[in-house]
Amino acid sequence: MSDLHIVTGAGPVGTTIAEQLAAAGHQVRVLTRSGRGPQHPLIELRRVDVAAPEYLSGQFDGAAAVYHCIHGSKYSAKVWRAELPDAEQVVMDEAGKAGAVAVFPESLYSYQPTEGPITEMSPRTVRSGKGGVREELLRARAAHSTATVSVVSADFLGPYVHASMAGDQMVAPILAGKRVSAFGKIDLPHSFTYIPDLAAAMICAAADKSVHNTVLHAPTAPVITQRQLINAIADAAGAPRPKISVIPVWMMKVLGVASPLLRELAELGHQLERPFVLDSTDSEHKLGLRPTPLDEAVATTVAWWKSQA
Repeated sequence: MSDLHIVTGAGPVGTTIAEQLAAAGHQVRVLTRSGRGPQHPLIELRRVDVAAPEYLSGQFDGAAAVYHCIHGSKYSAKVWRAELPDAEQVVMDEAGKAGAVAVFPESLYSYQPTEGPITEMSPRTVRSGKGGVREELLRARAAHSTATVSVVSADFLGPYVHASMAGDQMVAPILAGKRVSAFGKIDLPHSFTYIPDLAAAMICAAADKSVHNTVLHAPTAPVITQRQLINAIADAAGAPRPKISVIPVWMMKVLGVASPLLRELAELGHQLERPFVLDSTDSEHKLGLRPTPLDEAVATTVAWWKSQA
């Protein structure tokens, strides 16, 4: 297997994957529009628009795996549909030419709402909105001739995570001694995936041909509630447990008339009004991985946030 690994995008997932690969002694090439990314002697940064075939040609030559970690420019189904499918086709085409597997981080959005745990075999049948876009992307990956793996995670927790429930919404106000705003029913079970566990699963899946052309779940710690996570973050930070302002989904929909972000969040209100549990048992067995204990994940996350202050 080649020792060159390609990472597209330098957000939380791309950065963590690149750092884990470099720490293990692998050569890493990070492609971003800005040319910026994590700093390490084994990480090469290139300024490349990965959605443009004329710029991407030849960038994957000699690579064993391509970890495609770019996002839409806005949190919107319309933007996602305009930007993501074509970019993924280009990446899969070029990965195929290089003989590399294409590995994708994936969300739970395409899964049909359910009261029980979401497993790898749960139906991915959402056809509208952001979930519909994610389902279309999964179908396109399955239909492509290039080997692919999609690794699904729940809401992100961990270093580098800002635009997430367990990022700016929770950690930032707790460290500032402010009230936390939370959405939906905050005492229901809700899964959170630690970013380093998602990155480790994607790297492991790339190296294991037996799981290519499948959808896996990132190792995810036992479920907790939003309130429990808020309190755990405060305890790890040595801060007072904050007051919490709860914004129900119906109010998100009302406020969404004036706020595009709240409107997009409210579209996925079922994830906030019922138990939202990711079961990663089968994928953990296949990959030989276990999730980081939640108290350790929270402590590391808080330490990272404090280091950025």
